[in-house]
Amino acid sequence: MIRILHTADLHLDSPLKSLALRDETMRDIVQTATRSAFIRIVDTALSERVAALLIAGDLFDGSARSAKTAAFLVTQLDRLADADIPVFYIKGNHDAENPITGEVALPANVHVFDGRGGKVQLPGTNIWVHGVSFSGRHAPDSLLDKFSAPIPDAINIGMLHTSLAGAAGHDTYAPCSEADLQGMGFDYWALGHIHKRRVYGSTPWIVMPGIPQGRDIGESGPQSATMLHIDGREITLSEVPTSAVTFIGHSIDISTSDTDDILRDFLRQTFRELGQATDETAILRLSFTGQSKRHWHILRDRSVWEETARELARETGKLWIDKVSFDLQRPISSETNNATDELGKIMDSIRDEAGFSKEMTRMLDTMLSELPAHLRADILPDQDALNALAADLADRGAAQMIALMKGATD
Repeated sequence: MIRILHTADLHLDSPLKSLALRDETMRDIVQTATRSAFIRIVDTALSERVAALLIAGDLFDGSARSAKTAAFLVTQLDRLADADIPVFYIKGNHDAENPITGEVALPANVHVFDGRGGKVQLPGTNIWVHGVSFSGRHAPDSLLDKFSAPIPDAINIGMLHTSLAGAAGHDTYAPCSEADLQGMGFDYWALGHIHKRRVYGSTPWIVMPGIPQGRDIGESGPQSATMLHIDGREITLSEVPTSAVTFIGHSIDISTSDTDDILRDFLRQTFRELGQATDETAILRLSFTGQSKRHWHILRDRSVWEETARELARETGKLWIDKVSFDLQRPISSETNNATDELGKIMDSIRDEAGFSKEMTRMLDTMLSELPAHLRADILPDQDALNALAADLADRGAAQMIALMKGATD
C-alpha cells in the first residue's frame, strides 16, 4: 500500500477575518491558524509514512513578502526531507505573484514544476507525477496542452490549479471541463484553487481537496487534505483533518424560552453540544430565531444577550462568538393601533423618504471618511454598499427604538 497526501490553497499566513483577533486568548491561535494547518499536514505525512506530498498551488497568499513565512516553510519541508518524503509543488495564481517563491531555496526534496510542465517518477514506484505551474498572475486559457501523455502501464497523477468550468466566488483560471480531464488518460487529478472540497469523479479520480484552513465564515466547517491509498492499480481516498480553527454558523430557535433563566440554560446546553462536536477551536456566528413571547425584551437587551452568549461560549474552552444576530419573528399582538405601533408606522414612512435616505447616506459618508483609505474600501467598496449600510442602520435603529418602548411595557 502506497500513500500520497494531496493538499492545495494553504495561503500561508493569510489573515483570518474574524473579530476573534480582539481577544487576547484567541489572537495567537487565529493568527497562526494557517501555519498550524500545514504543521498538521506535515505531521500526518510523517506518521503515515507517505510516499509523497502534493501541493496543488497557492501555498502562499498574494504578494506579501515575509521572511518569517519563508523560514517557517523551509523548516517544515526539512522535516519531510529528513524522512525522505518528496514534495511536488505547482504554483497557483497567488504563488505566481509572491516574491518568496522565487527567492527562497527550497530543500532538495521539493520538486517545483515550471510553466512548461513536466513529469517525475516517484522513486521506487511505478507512479508518475505530472504538473504545470502558473507562469504569471493570470491563466485565462487551459493548461492541459502543456501536459505530456501518461506513461503506459503506470499510475499517472496530474497536478493542476484550475477553476474548472467556473465556481462562485472564484476567478476563472486555467479553465477546463471534467470531460477534458477524463480524456487525458490520467488516473488521478490533484487539483487546487476552489476552496470547497469536492470529488468530481472516480474514473479517473478528479479531486479538489479544499482549503486546509478556513479563513472566514464563508469557509465554514472542518477542513481537510486528501489521502490517496494506492494498491496496485486501485486508488481509494480518505480525508485527513487539518484545520486548527473552525468557523461555524449556527441558529437557535428560542420560541419556547419564556424566561431569562430558560434562555441561558438553552444557550449553555447548545454551546456544550457544539463544543463536544469539534476537536479544535471554533469561531461561532450565532443567530437567534423563532417567535418568542419575550421578543421585545430580548431585542431591548440585545447587547446583554450578546455578551451573555460570549461568556457562556467561553465556558466550553473551545468556542468564541464572532457575531450574534437576532432574526426573530414579531409576536402576534391582540392590540391594534397602540402608540408604539403608530410610531413604528411613522418611522417606516420617514425611512422611505428620499430626503431622509440622502441625509442618512451623507452623514454616514462623512463619518467613515475619517477611516484610513484601505479600511474604508473594505467596508464600503462602492456607492451601493454605502446606500445599503445606511438603510440597514436606519432599520436597526427604528427596530431598537420600538424594542426599548415595547420591552418596557409588555
